[in-house]
Amino acid sequence: MGTVGEYECPRRVPVPPPKPFLKSLQTSLKETFFPDDPFRQFKNQPTSRKFLLGLQYFVPILEWAPRYTFDFFKADLIAGITIASLAVPQGISYASLASIPPIIGLYSSFVPPLIYAMLGSSKDLAVGTVAVASLLLSSMLGKEVSPTENPKQYVQLVFTATFFAGVFQASLGILRLGFIVDFLSHATIVGFMGGAATIVCLQQLKGMLGLVHFTHETDLVSVMRSVFGQIHQWRWESVVLGSCFLFFLLLTRYFSKRKSAFFWINAMAPLTSVILGSLLVYLTHAEKHGVQVIGHLKKGLNPPSASELAFGSPHLMAAIKTGIIISVIGLAEGIAVGRTFAMFKNYHIDGNKEMIAFGMMNIAGSCTSCYLTAGPFSRTAVNFNAGSKSAVSNIVMATAVMFTLLFLTPLFHYTPLVVLSSIIISAMLGLLDYEAAIHLWKIDKFDFFICLGAYLGVVFGSVEIGLVVAITVSLLRILLFVARPRTIVLGNIPNSGIYRSMDQYPIANNVPGILILQIDAPVYFANASYLRERISRWIYEEEDRLKSAGETSLHYVILDLSAVGSIDTSGISMVEEIKKNVDKRGLKLVLANPRSEVMKKLDKSKLIDTIGQEWIYLTVGEAVAACNLMLHTCKSNPVAIDYNAQDNV
Repeated sequence: MGTVGEYECPRRVPVPPPKPFLKSLQTSLKETFFPDDPFRQFKNQPTSRKFLLGLQYFVPILEWAPRYTFDFFKADLIAGITIASLAVPQGISYASLASIPPIIGLYSSFVPPLIYAMLGSSKDLAVGTVAVASLLLSSMLGKEVSPTENPKQYVQLVFTATFFAGVFQASLGILRLGFIVDFLSHATIVGFMGGAATIVCLQQLKGMLGLVHFTHETDLVSVMRSVFGQIHQWRWESVVLGSCFLFFLLLTRYFSKRKSAFFWINAMAPLTSVILGSLLVYLTHAEKHGVQVIGHLKKGLNPPSASELAFGSPHLMAAIKTGIIISVIGLAEGIAVGRTFAMFKNYHIDGNKEMIAFGMMNIAGSCTSCYLTAGPFSRTAVNFNAGSKSAVSNIVMATAVMFTLLFLTPLFHYTPLVVLSSIIISAMLGLLDYEAAIHLWKIDKFDFFICLGAYLGVVFGSVEIGLVVAITVSLLRILLFVARPRTIVLGNIPNSGIYRSMDQYPIANNVPGILILQIDAPVYFANASYLRERISRWIYEEEDRLKSAGETSLHYVILDLSAVGSIDTSGISMVEEIKKNVDKRGLKLVLANPRSEVMKKLDKSKLIDTIGQEWIYLTVGEAVAACNLMLHTCKSNPVAIDYNAQDNV
C-alpha cells in the first residue's frame, strides 16, 4: 500500500476554530467534576418540577418510594430481619475491636441505616460497622488516650473522629471529588484489606486464648511475642470453646458457599453462636472459671452525644487525622461493594451521592453515640442473597436493632468474649481473598507486587504503614504511567492500508525508508524529556539496523499522534527539539492525525509553520503515501544522510 500509483491528494488537517477561554474552562470543569451530567434532567423543566427533581436527587427515597410495592416490602422484610441477626453480634464484636463499650456497636446499627435508607442510591448495601475501621480507631486513637485508663475521653475522641470522617465524606460528594477515592486501585484494596484481616485475626488470639494482658501493637512480630510469652496463662476453657464455635461458623459458611439457597445458615450462625455461648456460660457458670463475658449492657435507645464531641481536646488533630483515614477506607470499601452488587442487578449507583449519604449518616451517627459505619461486604452479601429489593431492608434492620436495644440487651450479659472473637475471625477470613491475589499474578505482575506490598506493610508494620505503602505505591504507578508512556513502532499489515504495532502483529512489515512511531499518551512536562530521548533512540537504532542490513536508508520519521489527547508547552518544546534533531540527520519529520487540542497548540506556537502544513496528514496511510511519492520522485536527487551525525539533543 501507499505506492505512487495509488497516491491520492491528502486531506488537509484543519486547525480547530478558537474557543473563548471561559468557555474552554467551563467545558474542562464540567468534564472533570460532572462527567455524568447530573443537570440534564433539569433541562426544559418548569420551576416546580426542577424543585422536585432536586429533592429527589439529594434524597433518593423520594424518587423510588412512590413506586414501592407490597411485594417489595415482603422481600425487604425477610432480608432486613436476616441482616439484623448478623448486625447484632457483629456490632458487639467490632465495638470490642475498636476498644469501645459493646453497646455503641448496637447503637451504630440503628441510626446510620435509617439515614442511608433516605440518602443512599444502592438497593443492596447493608450499613454497619466495619472491622478495619474499628481496628484503625483503636490503633490510632489508643496511642493518644488509653481506652482502659480514660474510657470516657477515648470514646469522645472516637465520636469526634467519626464526625470528621462524615464531614470529609460529605465534602467529597458535594464538591464532586469522588475520583480521589479511585486512587486506591483494586490491587491496593485487596492487599490492604487482606493485611488488615490478618492482623484483626491475630488480635483475636487474646480472646481465643483467654489472655487478660495483651500487646497494643498490631504487627505480626509483637503479637506472636505476646502470645508465646504468656503460654502459662492460656485458658484451656477459652481455647476449647473458641475453637468449637469457630469450627461451627466456618462449617456453616462452607455449606452456604456450596449451595447458595442455604445462605441463611451462614447469616444466622453468628447470632446462634451468641445464644448458644450465652446459654452455655449461664448454665455452667463458666464466667467463674476464667471465661470472660460481656457483662451488663444498658437498655434504651441511642443517647445524644453532640455535647461529647471533643472540639477543644488537645488530641483534636489526631481525631481529625484518624477521621480522614477511616473515611477513605470506609468509602473505598462501601462504594466498591455497592458497585459490585449493583452490577449483578444491572443498575447504576452514583458515587458522589453515596459519599454524601455516608457522610451524613456518620455526622448524624457521631451525634447519637455511634461510631464509623460503612457498607461491609459480609452484611451486604447476606442482604443481596436474602433477596432485598431496596434500602427498606436497612430500615427493617434498624427497627430490629431498636427492639433489641429496648428489650433484649440484658440477654447478652453472659455472652462470652471468645464467641465474639470467633465471629470476628470467621468474618475476617472472608477478606483474605487469595484467589484475587492469584488472579493478579496471572494478569499483571506489577499489580500483584502492589497487592503484596500493601499486605506486608500492614502485617509487619501497622495499619497506618500499610495504608501509606498502599497509597504511595498506587501513586507511583500512576506517575510511572504518566512519566514513561509507550512509544510503538508501526508497520504495514500486508495487502492493506492499515498500520499497527509490529510487536503485536509480527506479520506487519517495515516501510522502506520510513520510521513510523506512535506515542501512546498525552505529552506533558512529566514525560516530555523521556519521549524526546526515546524517539531519538528509536531513530538512531533504526538507522543502525538499516545500515547493518544494507537496506534502504532512512528518510522520513512519521509521528502518529492519534493517541495524544493533549499537549502542554513542554511537549511543544519536545516536538521542536525532535524536529531540530531530525533535520540535523538529514531526515524529514511528518505528523499524522494530530488531535484537536494538539493542533491548537501547534498553531499558537507557530510550530505548524516550522514543520510545514504540507507535512501534517490526517492518517498514517496518507503520510506514508506522501513520503513514498517523494521518495520515488526524488530518486534522481536522493536525500543525503550522514550516519555519523551526532545526537545533540
